[in-house]
Amino acid sequence: MIFSLGQQALLRRTFTSEDMRAFAALSADHAAVPASVPGPLVGGLFSYLLGVRLPGPGTNYLKQSLDFLAPAPVEEELTASVTVTRLRPDKHLVDLETICETASGIRICQGRALVYVEDVEQLTMQPPGS
Repeated sequence: MIFSLGQQALLRRTFTSEDMRAFAALSADHAAVPASVPGPLVGGLFSYLLGVRLPGPGTNYLKQSLDFLAPAPVEEELTASVTVTRLRPDKHLVDLETICETASGIRICQGRALVYVEDVEQLTMQPPGS
């Protein structure tokens, strides 16, 4: 895969009430079932995208910042996206914008990610479609 500025990957996921009960059990707080999707689950969407889709397998996650802007509703589809904003082939680095929105377009989370990509030959400075 050749990476370029503006390149994007998306993931859609609906977290259910059962997912919230499972999260409460895994976090050892069986009594406190979250009313909204917890931040670590939203962050996990970005981790999946970075490790599996863009840049993909072999990616080393170096840094992530997330600003949570609104609660993430349970039982509503969320769309997480990562978009390449900067390529630094000399250092094997890719900067990405991370965004998560509800099906109704409410932005619940935004941030940045910095990842290390070993295969630097696949990084280009060209925007998609050029």
